[in-house]
Amino acid sequence: MKHDRLAYHETADTIMNIKTVSLLKSKMMQGLVFDQELRALMEKNVQQSVKDIKELQAFYKKTPTITGGELH
Repeated sequence: MKHDRLAYHETADTIMNIKTVSLLKSKMMQGLVFDQELRALMEKNVQQSVKDIKELQAFYKKTPTITGGELH
């Protein structure tokens, strides 16, 4: 079976992973950067990533779950 698109949950997982990696990378790199403008941009990225991750987490909490073969 050939699939040329991601399912919605796969798309959400991919976005969550990208945002998480971006957040971690910016947070780690801030300690190595001495240029204040670049550091400020990285902090802005951190804050936006945190906001985006929280928004995605809210969607995850609303998704149905399957337990014991039944959808809840």
